[in-house]
Amino acid sequence: MIQGYPERASVTPGETLVLHVSTDATRFRVRVARWTDGFRVMHETPWLPGVPAAPSTPDADWEWPAYELDVPRNWPSAVYIAQLQEPDTAAPLSLVDSSSMLFVVRGAGESGLVYKIPLATYHAYNRTGGGCFYINPPRSQSPPGSKVSLHRPGGGIGGEGAHGAADYYDASSTRQTFAHWDARFIRWLVTNGYAPELCTDFDVHADPQLLDRYRLMISVGHDEYWSEAMREGVERFVARGGNVAFFSANVCWWRIHVIDDGTAMVCHQGGPTGKLDQWWPATGVHRPEDSVTGVSYRHGGGWWDGPRRTRGYAVQAPQHWAFAGTGLRAGEYFGSETCPPLVGYECDGAPLDHFDATTGRARLACECARCGTPDGFRMLAASVLDDAWNELPERESYASTSGVHAAVMGIYSRGGTVFTAGTTDWAQVLVSGQEPRVERITRNVVERLVRG
Repeated sequence: MIQGYPERASVTPGETLVLHVSTDATRFRVRVARWTDGFRVMHETPWLPGVPAAPSTPDADWEWPAYELDVPRNWPSAVYIAQLQEPDTAAPLSLVDSSSMLFVVRGAGESGLVYKIPLATYHAYNRTGGGCFYINPPRSQSPPGSKVSLHRPGGGIGGEGAHGAADYYDASSTRQTFAHWDARFIRWLVTNGYAPELCTDFDVHADPQLLDRYRLMISVGHDEYWSEAMREGVERFVARGGNVAFFSANVCWWRIHVIDDGTAMVCHQGGPTGKLDQWWPATGVHRPEDSVTGVSYRHGGGWWDGPRRTRGYAVQAPQHWAFAGTGLRAGEYFGSETCPPLVGYECDGAPLDHFDATTGRARLACECARCGTPDGFRMLAASVLDDAWNELPERESYASTSGVHAAVMGIYSRGGTVFTAGTTDWAQVLVSGQEPRVERITRNVVERLVRG
């Protein structure tokens, strides 16, 4: 049995990466591979002395034995997987390996494109040690809430896996892991000639000006947990003319507090005084996430188990440049026949007061501004969610399940431009090749926004 975790999951070329490893073998080695259009093996260590160490609780620093690895200055910015190998094992590299760990080598801004890895969300669902924010959550008194440690196996890959229902459409990997959404989108980018540099959300937390090196930041899949510094870094980037593309959903739903010198995080998700770390309500942070993304999960919803019921996205603005070359017409649906369906498993929306399923036409509600929708937000496509969905959240003026809930694809400009796809599962449909119009929209958005 061998597992490990990085001291810090992000380094720059020339820095020292510290890996913490426990093994009951007398020796082990580390094979490091870069993820691009697949695995590219970059380094293999000599055999290192193995030391067993006891697991701990999900909120503790596990303090396992440390091993140093110098990161060469010529290693490109990317996500890297460190695979731990014991003697007489030659397992192939895999994105679903319990003995591997993930780290990022950051770039210097030589590309116009930066891809942000949602490490906070990975760890919020990481159940290594017997708990996470969703099962057996360890409590923190100051700040109040649940606490999880980044100094334990897991967090994108490795460990005991991520909490949550299996994906009905794709059992090859678990949701809330690198393999499920991010690895696929990165592979698509590289295969199609893009050269993204990588960072984690904790990099933006530590250095909110990091994004200023780039013209476009991309977020993919499930990007749920944000600190105030992460949010302010993205808002500042957009205000100064930077562009953001959210091919993701349930974005910025919970606020986290980064503590213990950046090695743990806390989130208050409920109690007698309410949900102190939910972004939108007055009883929480009272800063609606809509003002960052243009949309919010509370106007959309989630379908976590079994086959989803959706007609796909209905086009609202066919003449917009995002739809160039797709041939889509007003009211026409797309993304309903793919596997998985394009809409879901969680999706974000804007406030609507009307959706005609027959014509496919929708209308933004007059309360948009009160909900935080940015001035000039343009709805590009929408998909109404019926009462069969597992969750249709409460929101301003509405109880749970009330009002019109819909996934919304949209765009707005405020200094820079912000595009949102409004769905977690965009990456899976994109790489499947089942819906060429999804690929064309993706190309249109990335190419337009990366040019600045």
